[in-house]
Amino acid sequence: MEPAERFIGCLIGTAVGDSLLLPAEGLSRRIVARRFPGLLRQRLVFGQGMVSDDTEHTFLTAQALLAAGDDADRFAQALAQRLRWWLLSLPGGCGKATALGLLRSWLGFPPSRSGVRSAGNGPAMRSAIIGLRWAHDAARRTAFVAASTGITHRDPMALAAAQAVADAAAWIARQEELSTLWSAWRNISADHSWQTVVDRMENAFKNQKTVDDLATDLGCPEYVSGYALYSVPVALFAWLRHRGEAQACLSAILRCGGDTDTIGAIAGALLGVDGGAAALTPEWKRKIWAWPMSLAVLETAGRNLSTPSQHAASWCWPCQPLRNLAFLIIILVHGFRRLAPF
Repeated sequence: MEPAERFIGCLIGTAVGDSLLLPAEGLSRRIVARRFPGLLRQRLVFGQGMVSDDTEHTFLTAQALLAAGDDADRFAQALAQRLRWWLLSLPGGCGKATALGLLRSWLGFPPSRSGVRSAGNGPAMRSAIIGLRWAHDAARRTAFVAASTGITHRDPMALAAAQAVADAAAWIARQEELSTLWSAWRNISADHSWQTVVDRMENAFKNQKTVDDLATDLGCPEYVSGYALYSVPVALFAWLRHRGEAQACLSAILRCGGDTDTIGAIAGALLGVDGGAAALTPEWKRKIWAWPMSLAVLETAGRNLSTPSQHAASWCWPCQPLRNLAFLIIILVHGFRRLAPF
């Protein structure tokens, strides 16, 4: 597969997984089973889907990669600047830790110190594109993931989870044996909690357990929260367990409930790295309303990342606050809908 196809697939896959599973965010398994029967489809508003912060962060990370070249410090500055302005556009889905980290960034904290002590999955949702960019340079991959993570999160487990996603994307691009992936994940951190998570993923894979089984084994029988040691292993396992089967992979994540959009975005990115944008159902892509950060803009950013003369993709960023206002209204309507007893 051509590098451009992988980069485009990573960005488009993020948008697809994010938009498809966004309507179920925060719901329990029981409620998801009742409200979302049948095959996956876009359903946020009138049969259309919209993306959230997961896709927006991934796109801004791609833009920062295009601006920074091979300098991790320059990348950190470029990404921090973009995320600060993103926060001012009043996004509807910003996590608490991310918001606090970006506020600290506005107050003058450098990118390496602006993050807060949180093990959320924010950095992981934007790290697949970093792993793909530096698939053949482990040192830069590690440095760039650390630079991205530190802007918003400083907990070691947030960094480990983000590194695991980046290493998965790099492993796909290098087309290596599965055993090397397990080794890469184990080598990320010697922390007992992390080693236990990798053990559980590997055992579940070898024993052909379901994504539901792994989520329950991790301590998430009702829903999977945004804690990095819960949500990221579920995303990685769903992608690996249903590799090349987008419908099965994302449906399995949906059934687990909880932070479905971020888990779906991470898995969708890896599905896209694996099979390009063609791996995602055309109907899913056609029914995403992502203006001004459209799929065409994502495609341009992905293609630019694969060319020697890299430059950032053009998009109508001043219109983002208007889009966010519409998004907020739609999310509020969904919130009131959830209060209904049916």
